[in-house]
Amino acid sequence: MLKPVKKTKTGAEGATFAIVASRYNARYVDAMLRAARSTIERAGGRVRILRVPGAYEIPIVAARLARLAGESGRAVNSSPVSAIICLGVILRGETVHAAHIGDAVSRGLMEIQLRHEIPVIHEVLLLENEAQARKRCLGKTHNRGAEAAETALAMAALMRELG
Repeated sequence: MLKPVKKTKTGAEGATFAIVASRYNARYVDAMLRAARSTIERAGGRVRILRVPGAYEIPIVAARLARLAGESGRAVNSSPVSAIICLGVILRGETVHAAHIGDAVSRGLMEIQLRHEIPVIHEVLLLENEAQARKRCLGKTHNRGAEAAETALAMAALMRELG
């Protein structure tokens, strides 16, 4: 059961959030991207968007961002990266290929997050059909992009608190 996105009061003034978004299934990913960007900007944060061809390419870009942030404390725009939001939509087909992609992306993002101690928000959705994609990506009350941004804001605040 989907629950409406809860808006937090977490501020992000001066923080930069990287969003790595797939171009594949653009209708759905673009809607999540707009919602994520809007949520971060409303909280006072800056957004750096990086587009990749498909979901499988998301982890390598997230890994590079995390490594650069860890090495220098600075990201592409010479701003600290508070979190990396990863957005993609994988629709199941007639073969198990989608499941393999989804598993690989999930493992990769988890490893990056743990290795570099930076929040990596996983919103690469593995869905059964376009009806599920419409419900999770195009709606205002259930948009997974907004949800990912809210999670990024909360995790960035918690990581600042931990020092």
